[in-house]
Amino acid sequence: MNTTPAPTDHLLAETCAADVIDAFDGYNSAFRAVTRRALQRFDTRDWNGSQRDAVERIELYERYVDRCVAELRLKLGTTATDRGLWQALKAHFAHLIATRADGEFRKTFFNSATRRFFGTVGVDAQIEFVALDLDPLAGASGEVMTTAYANRGNLALLFEDVLGDFRTRSPWRDFNASVKHVAGEVQALLDAEGVELSQLEVIRPVFWQTTRAYLVGRLDCGTFVAPLAIALRNSEKGVHVDAVLLREADVSILFSFTRSYFHVDLERVGEAVLFLKRLLPRKPVSELFTVLGRARQGKTERFRELFHHLEQTDDLFDLAPGERGLVMVCFTLPSFDVVFKLIRDKFPVQKNILREDVLRKYDFVFKHDRAGRLVDAQEFKRLRFPRARFSAALLQELLSETAATVHEDGTDLIIDHCYIERRMVPLNLYLQTAAPEDAAAAVVDYGQCIRDLAYTNIFAGDLLLKNFGVTRHHRVIFYDYDELCLLTECRFRDLPTASTHEDEMSADAWFYVADNDVFPETFLKFLSFSASTREVFLQHHGEILTAQWWRQLQVRHGGGEVLEVLPYGPHRVRVASSL
Repeated sequence: MNTTPAPTDHLLAETCAADVIDAFDGYNSAFRAVTRRALQRFDTRDWNGSQRDAVERIELYERYVDRCVAELRLKLGTTATDRGLWQALKAHFAHLIATRADGEFRKTFFNSATRRFFGTVGVDAQIEFVALDLDPLAGASGEVMTTAYANRGNLALLFEDVLGDFRTRSPWRDFNASVKHVAGEVQALLDAEGVELSQLEVIRPVFWQTTRAYLVGRLDCGTFVAPLAIALRNSEKGVHVDAVLLREADVSILFSFTRSYFHVDLERVGEAVLFLKRLLPRKPVSELFTVLGRARQGKTERFRELFHHLEQTDDLFDLAPGERGLVMVCFTLPSFDVVFKLIRDKFPVQKNILREDVLRKYDFVFKHDRAGRLVDAQEFKRLRFPRARFSAALLQELLSETAATVHEDGTDLIIDHCYIERRMVPLNLYLQTAAPEDAAAAVVDYGQCIRDLAYTNIFAGDLLLKNFGVTRHHRVIFYDYDELCLLTECRFRDLPTASTHEDEMSADAWFYVADNDVFPETFLKFLSFSASTREVFLQHHGEILTAQWWRQLQVRHGGGEVLEVLPYGPHRVRVASSL
């Protein structure tokens, strides 16, 4: 079959390539316009508006890809799936974007469009850009737009300049106190490390996340370099510094895969990612793109990281450690720090949900404030893997339990749909081997995880320990979403008092229970705590076992309060609407 386009097709290919570029530029302009609203939201303390902006910005990508595909179908007509035409279109596209910033973003957008036309399984190098070759950092120098501040011997004067450059219409609550706070925290770090500060660099655009503004940069002390993140809060009394983060672990949590995406108006995103990667070397590049709001580029990077890793290793995909999931088949590659989740074809009777319900739950989490307690799950479609890289046990599980989405194709395995998440140690397994003090700390954080989710209007539904994981920072995160729901959709009830001995001894509920009824008094019955960890949980989180605690939160959410879970310091929750 001749796939070379006729001469007259070249003009059509060139104009369509320009159309795709225009579509991406429209998306990017809209993305940055929503991002720039963050300053206004901060100034007016419009936290509900900030949450709406976060959802609107996430939805932009699909909207612009859909519009682009629809317009191309009209223009291309019967040639819409002509491979020769698309090869020429790809070539013209590559030529037109050769000198543009963040060109790989544009290539990812192009791939999103072409995969809609052809339903590509795996990779088709003729009509799309191969993700393995898309390195968005290849041309990046790390010279992101920063402001450098030299240390002339007085940290207070230095941070007067830093904070003074933060432009907002809101007045400072106590500027001198904020300067003193930052200078004191930095001096304490310098003393502890035995170094002197020569200069600091601050990325010029401000990083906005829900109700906080962050100045992000690095301290340069010669051989010692430290990250810097200054959290700014805007209350009714004015702006002030809320926290100073100077340790890699603390800044890594701020840029976590469990938190909402930053709104930061970057001219060249790749440069910012390289800058941050040098400060947070253990943070995957894919997660840095994602947390900066470029979720689709983050997916491309995760794909690239995975398949480059497969080329360099020979270990096998296998079932993930932990209890077998009733809704998901979970597997992992021991040498790669992610877990793959596939929806089973059938669910047991106790799971009163459909596949569509599970898909909606994951989409909900993608757009909701994850509060540092929900793992960011990336959705992938039509992936192609070498069949030989799967263990026999996993292969049997996939072909028998997920046959609707997993197919063999010669020596390959095709996965039509899956989610990829960062891998964590299941909490139930962690508690089995952890030292007593570590186990106690995990149980306390498990209870705090339940609280933090509730503060953001989420009820996890299934609180079994196996549905929570422990990160490398020893934070407890929830990752099983099939029973997750809005807190305000539940009816939290006190457990009725039995009127007869028979009722009291009955294994089943002897009273009416609706689908959305929740009885917090029964939670502890289903949690496999040891005697010591049970006591720790009750000591720190006993009120979670009362319906009244949950009902009070429902009232607060119903009244429009925004309760923010902060990514720093001890566990702190504030009512954002009254800040």
